[in-house]
Order: sequence, then structure tokens, then C-alpha cells
Amino acid sequence: MYATKGGSARGIRGSVVLFVLAGAALVGGPWALADDSVNTGYFGGVAIMGYDTVAYFTEGRARKGSEKFSYEWLGTPWHFANAEHREMFISEPMKYAPQYGGYCAGEVALGSVTVNIDPEAFKIIDGKLYLIYGKEPADWFAAHAIEEVPKADANWPKVTEDLERDQYH
Repeated sequence: MYATKGGSARGIRGSVVLFVLAGAALVGGPWALADDSVNTGYFGGVAIMGYDTVAYFTEGRARKGSEKFSYEWLGTPWHFANAEHREMFISEPMKYAPQYGGYCAGEVALGSVTVNIDPEAFKIIDGKLYLIYGKEPADWFAAHAIEEVPKADANWPKVTEDLERDQYH
């Protein structure tokens, strides 16, 4: 069973900044960054806590990026481990960007968000990157992807509306 633990953004009160960014319209299904929201977490203001989104695909692991190889997309800095990864992302950002703006995919499947994600708790399912708040829930999400991904896809438009209205704070 998928359950959240203490890190749900819905239960967090205080001055948490979520960047809900307006940008160019993107083509894609419901899994896309339909409203251009990017989860930058509570601190740092950088996508995926500074991890290299391309490395998940090319190396099959979470790898910290560097400000030296930074690129701003959707109004948010993205860090990469090297120039090659940065160029790969620039040429096809939707291929490498995490689903649901980098928010916890399992929580989106439940119709909510949690800003807290563990960059090392990820799954690539059908060529798409899903970030989760912990490794065990990531395993559970992947094992139940046939049910959970369609739920998350269906919930994402409502979740983005709630993000725009700042309903999780």
C-alpha cells in the first residue's frame, strides 16, 4: 500500500516557496509539464535538488549536477554533471524532464503533492522519469505502475490547478 509519511506538503505550514512558472505551451500528454510547474523543493531553487536529470537515463543512477553546467528552463535552473548532458537536455528537455514537474509521482497518483522528493528514489517507466519521496515507495510505485501512472496522469491537471492556487500550504 502506498502511504505518505510526515513529508506531505499538505501538512506543512510556513513559508514554503513553490515556483509555479508560466512559459511556452508544451506539447504532450497528461504526463507532460502541462502548466510548466517545476518542483524546486524547499531550499535552493533548483530543479531536482541539483541532480542531473539526463544521468538517470544515460547512467541509470542519480548523479549530482554542477552549477558549472547549468541551464535555465521554465524559469528554473537545472544542473548537469557535464556539458554533454546539458546539451542533451537543451536539445530534448521533455525527453529528460521528470514527470509531474518533479513532484512525487506517488503523491500525484493520490491527488496531492509532496515537495519532498529523494533524488535517489526514482524509476524510469516506459522511457519517462518518475521521482518519489523514498526508495521503498518508488519500488512500490514501479510495481504498480500500470495502475498508478494513469491515476497520476488523470490527477495532474487538478494538482496543477491546486498548485497555482497554492492549496498545499
